[in-house]
Amino acid sequence: MPEGDTIHKVAAYLADALGGQQLSRALVWGRESRQLQGRRVLGVTSKGKHMFVQVEEDWTLRVHLGLYGAWHRYPRGQAWRKPTRQASLLLGVADQDYVCFNAKEIEILATTGLRARDRVDRLGPDLTREAPDVEVLMHRARACLTPETELTDLLLDQRIASGIGNVYKSEVLFLEGCAPRTRFDELSSATFAALYRTAGRLLMSNLDGGPRVTRPIQDGRGILWVYRRAGSACLRCGEVVERAMLGRNPRSTYWCPGCQTGPGTH
Repeated sequence: MPEGDTIHKVAAYLADALGGQQLSRALVWGRESRQLQGRRVLGVTSKGKHMFVQVEEDWTLRVHLGLYGAWHRYPRGQAWRKPTRQASLLLGVADQDYVCFNAKEIEILATTGLRARDRVDRLGPDLTREAPDVEVLMHRARACLTPETELTDLLLDQRIASGIGNVYKSEVLFLEGCAPRTRFDELSSATFAALYRTAGRLLMSNLDGGPRVTRPIQDGRGILWVYRRAGSACLRCGEVVERAMLGRNPRSTYWCPGCQTGPGTH
């Protein structure tokens, strides 16, 4: 599941692979892109779960993978491992094709235009690139959220801070002992700060290669605390880990009722 750490790493890889290269092929949703084809790639960056490919002549390609998106690299002419109909984007340089499958959103924007700036500015600080300024995040949260907003929605709201996805949501709430249905107005300033500092620490610790790890205890019992462990014993207290579809746009949420107590346990 691509979250901020994954997008950060993919953007860095594509920056090396595509930077300075001329796009010999550029297909968006199966159609040639006149804005991109034949242009030179100036750079590839990310902010949270969004990737931005800048090309000559003031064009920026924004890619949001969503839940199921993935990038593949193929030597020109090699058979793809996924069906052509699933290809959302193809960027070809020299004898290599970089294919993005099953993206949630792809958008071509004028780099210096208002829409491009709005797409970036509406996202909160990227937790994979900077330690969170908690006061800034609290200001954004108070401006964007209602008091009744639950923590499952708070952490996934990219307007507050960008990069947290569904895995980190459950893991951060566990590590800070917060029940997932705790409301924003029930949250102390200290706990709010702790949630985002923990999220930032975990995201930054997973920017190297290898699997995503939130439980760096080498005992063979798992590298995540609660995510996808419903029905199993909590690795800390032994209670049974629970799972439910929670939030405005319901997503799988995992938690330990023994470790995550206080507000929101109803």
